[in-house]
Amino acid sequence: MNSKRLFFIISILVCTQINAQTCCSGGIPLSNNIGLSQQEKGTIQIGLNYDYNYLNTLNSGTETLNDNSRLRITHSVLLNANYSITNRFSVEGLFTWVNQRRKISQFGNENLDQTSGIGDAVLLLKYNFPNILGKESNIAIGLGSKIPLGSSTETNDQGITLNADLQPGSNAWDIIYWTSFSKNFSFRPSFTFSSRAIYRSTGTNDSYFENSSYKFGNEFQGFISFSDQFILFKTITTPSLSFKYRNAGQDKIDGFDLDNTGGDWISVIPNFSINLTPNMTFSTKAEIPIYNNVDGTQLTPTYRITAGVLLKILPKKNVLQLN
Repeated sequence: MNSKRLFFIISILVCTQINAQTCCSGGIPLSNNIGLSQQEKGTIQIGLNYDYNYLNTLNSGTETLNDNSRLRITHSVLLNANYSITNRFSVEGLFTWVNQRRKISQFGNENLDQTSGIGDAVLLLKYNFPNILGKESNIAIGLGSKIPLGSSTETNDQGITLNADLQPGSNAWDIIYWTSFSKNFSFRPSFTFSSRAIYRSTGTNDSYFENSSYKFGNEFQGFISFSDQFILFKTITTPSLSFKYRNAGQDKIDGFDLDNTGGDWISVIPNFSINLTPNMTFSTKAEIPIYNNVDGTQLTPTYRITAGVLLKILPKKNVLQLN
């Protein structure tokens, strides 16, 4: 066995062991942050968010282990842009920048790996069906793709290529299926019940470690949300509460299931938004896990915080009417 092949096998084994103690929840939150609301024809929406994901909880199945030697932090900057082509049809893009850090502290030593750079993007086409389930109801469906813009070959300080879950990009095209439902009620028109579901059918990186393949597990996310509007200091505020269920299949390397990847997560998400101007909204939310059931042993999210602003640019006729 030549030295190059031996080095490759050792690298795969090392990265598999590291991945066994990391997670499949530490990357860029693409599916979390798509699906801006439908507006009237000609409206442009631009959202800019910062996402902080802190992972310091080690799980084996549903059991939380007493081990805080592993820490992972993901910083993401997320830029959304949505254009309403008609009153029912719109196109949305999500562009990302990410910094991921993983620190392992054992036997008095610390090992830190980190990557930064442009991440993958999402393009989503959406179509709305208003009032088909009664007055003040709305159903929307969407179809899109994750576009592999980010690098998938970043290396550590020793020049060794990092494993897939720490890369800014995936080098794989995914198909994204998206749907949402919302309903307002006559007893309180400002109260909204909504739900949405996202399914991501992942593609395969066929050049993983140059001559191997890697596929992240297919992912489903479902949300149920309750929101209302109130006047606070003469400003419209919108508190909401959401429950999120996420299922991820096991990752695959060279077509074989990779242990210690995949699982089920349930989280609660309190959210608060406030209108800074009639066309600009600031919002912040926290995601707090309440149930984890992972395959094998994995580092899972301890909490996640997202904050940002959403700007609406109205069609010219509406701008004139407001003036």
